[in-house]
Amino acid sequence: MAARIIGVGKYLPERIMTNQELEGMVDTSDQWIVERTGIRERRIAADDEGCASLGAEAARMAVRTAGLLPADIDLVICATCTPDGFMPASASLIQHAIGATRAAAFDINAVCTGFVVALATATQFINAGVYERVLVVGSEVVSRILNWQDRGTCILFGDGAGAVVLERGESGGAGSFVLKSDGAGAGLLYAPGPAAAPVSPLEAEGYFVNMDGREVFKFAVRAMDEVVRQSASLAGISVSDIDYVIPHQANQRIIVAAAKSLGVPEERLVSNLSRYGNTSSATIPIALCETWEEGRLHEGDNLMLVAFGAGLTWGAGLVQWSGLGSKLRRRREVAASFLLS
Repeated sequence: MAARIIGVGKYLPERIMTNQELEGMVDTSDQWIVERTGIRERRIAADDEGCASLGAEAARMAVRTAGLLPADIDLVICATCTPDGFMPASASLIQHAIGATRAAAFDINAVCTGFVVALATATQFINAGVYERVLVVGSEVVSRILNWQDRGTCILFGDGAGAVVLERGESGGAGSFVLKSDGAGAGLLYAPGPAAAPVSPLEAEGYFVNMDGREVFKFAVRAMDEVVRQSASLAGISVSDIDYVIPHQANQRIIVAAAKSLGVPEERLVSNLSRYGNTSSATIPIALCETWEEGRLHEGDNLMLVAFGAGLTWGAGLVQWSGLGSKLRRRREVAASFLLS
């Protein structure tokens, strides 16, 4: 049994915030940001947009490219660290918004590793024979939890959503997942919340992203190298057999350093960081969707998805690309042609 990716989607808010705009908000410069991160601009959600509304747009595209109807979806999983609220789950709001009336729904929070964890979770449901088709969404509005006076964090992040539809198949698909966590590093990258204890110091600090950039950088390069090699080994391939590495888009220097450590040439790296910044759990599905839109993916390609994030968490998984389109759509097309003949 295999969990094949049969649909992809993405959604980016209309508003573009450039580095030049940030120059007027915080002590920074376009040159400083580009040299240290590779980011030139990012998208910012409108006041009436949130995790669920961004996620629903990406989900609609993923269902459409799969050739499905929303009612064909059995389960919706949303990876996010910026949900619309404590309850209900943003996945439930997405499910309702797109009309996936038959689907169960829940959220996963592994921060920037969230999409890889959600994809691994969806794969297990499919491989176990529980569900036939699962919609996996990564959606974030990180701009809502940024301190816009902290140049170490506010320059890095943006908002957006990406999604895929998985369907049970006979071969290929997503697998060989390696997921890891080390809570001892929680203080390196975190955002406190109103339900934490003790409450009073957190209220004074604000509910903003805090990061030790130097330590996160060192962790990220080491972690990505580790799980990519382990995932490839589980799949029975070597790193040289990987056609594309689609990494979490956090910092171009991290991506380049990890690729160099792995011996992966630059032409096999997927990066859209310069245009969107770090959209947390949404970076990988957005990058995957754009790679498909650009016509770069071919049947049988080995795609390595790898991420790291707060927790600390990190993980990777291999996807054997098999092209978009549901077998259900093909059955419907055959039935329609029969009725018309």
